[in-house]
Amino acid sequence: MTPIGVNGAAGRMGMLLVAGIMESSDLTLAGATDVDAAFPSLAPGVLDTASVIIDFSLPEGTSHLLSVVNDDQALVVGTTGLGPEQISALRAHATRAPTVVATNFSTGVNLLIGLVEQAARALPDYHLEILEMHHGFKRDAPSGTALTLGRAAASGRDQDLEEIAVHGRIGDVGPRTTDEIGFHAIRGGDVAGEHTVYLAGAGERLSLSHLATSRQAFASGALRAARWAATQEPGLYTMRDVLGLG
Repeated sequence: MTPIGVNGAAGRMGMLLVAGIMESSDLTLAGATDVDAAFPSLAPGVLDTASVIIDFSLPEGTSHLLSVVNDDQALVVGTTGLGPEQISALRAHATRAPTVVATNFSTGVNLLIGLVEQAARALPDYHLEILEMHHGFKRDAPSGTALTLGRAAASGRDQDLEEIAVHGRIGDVGPRTTDEIGFHAIRGGDVAGEHTVYLAGAGERLSLSHLATSRQAFASGALRAARWAATQEPGLYTMRDVLGLG
């Protein structure tokens, strides 16, 4: 039995993860933490018995976790909206223990990432736009998954996403350039996650889409990543590594 800790256990994903661990035959719950009064607060020693800690909290929750995690504890981090300081700290922890960081733990989305890179490379002159929709409680925009898809598209064209990303359009912005990648975020209802990448050319349009009908897809993927991380050497990994997609 692999002991798993969950940080952010009171959230939508956290509750699914706790339930999944409790129902599993090969995992055991070593501890569950959150700022919510129903769970213990994250503090030194609280999750010490966990071989792997799964973090679906907020950026500040990830920072707190990184300040108390032991050097030999593997991490699976699905928190989005992380800043440079958190990313740097995760990279540092990855030199000591397996660390899986992903904006989306769905198998389908990770297959989509590869398809988007391939399509962007094959269609360099097509206009590329990314549309995403999530529930009304989501704080960051565009979604981490949308940004990951954008980086995949930019990589396919040997471009730097930071230099060509356009976030929404309003007013007289002038004609669209071929290089830019557009992002558009919609919020409302209880949508678990919907992403579509459009590649528009003369006389045709290709759309690559993924629809998550339940957060269970993300929870199952995160538990799969935890099982995988428990047997790996130190390093910084993505869900594509977990799935063997390179």
